[in-house]
Amino acid sequence: MAWPAWREVIDELGPGVERIVGTLSKLGDRDLRAPSALPGWSRGHVATHIARNADSLWNLLEWARTGVEIPQYPSLDARNADLEAGAGRGRDELIEDVRATQARFTEQARAMPEDAWNVPVKAMQGWPHPAWYVLYRRWHEVEAHHVDLAAGYGPADWPEPYVRWALGRTLTDMTALSEKLRGELAGLRITATDSGESADLGWAPGGPEASGSGRALLGWLSGRSDGAGVSLRPDGPLPVPPPWPHETTGF
Repeated sequence: MAWPAWREVIDELGPGVERIVGTLSKLGDRDLRAPSALPGWSRGHVATHIARNADSLWNLLEWARTGVEIPQYPSLDARNADLEAGAGRGRDELIEDVRATQARFTEQARAMPEDAWNVPVKAMQGWPHPAWYVLYRRWHEVEAHHVDLAAGYGPADWPEPYVRWALGRTLTDMTALSEKLRGELAGLRITATDSGESADLGWAPGGPEASGSGRALLGWLSGRSDGAGVSLRPDGPLPVPPPWPHETTGF
């Protein structure tokens, strides 16, 4: 699949965060203490994570810019401690944090030297990628975690450029997964009825096939919907997708 230009992705992130701010602005402090769509996390945890993720990915851009290795997070324990410390804040403080950290990230991205974009950095999980992929990782975080706030924004609200890129990326990366990592999707063919994109995950003729619009498939495969709009042949319950997003291939 074709990658959208990284400059185009930068232009998508600010408006995406402003949509998150719009959602948070409609919530009271009690709403922010209520559960999110992520097990064990309140909406305050999700909002705090969106902000801390911007800081963590800023670290990777700084690594690429300076050549000095800076981990995405100091440690998983430090990441979790920051989430707990920030989750109980009031709405206005959370909004300011989400907005300011994205502005800082955008400023860093716009100031990056051209030759820094291909410098290899590492995700927290340890897999390497060029610095330009940091922008796409941030795109996932902004759009997926907005849904996780469980406050009225869902896959139907995702911007079309994000859906086109993220579905294609997801299908491509899933084909590179081992059968074990594919989990319940092993042996399945997945087809987007609107774009024609597909992924054969060990599928053989006569095997199960899932189909739907790109938006419906992305909602299901990302764990952000129950599979509404996705059809399975032969009939039966939709399989549960593996954890998403997947390690990216094809740099």
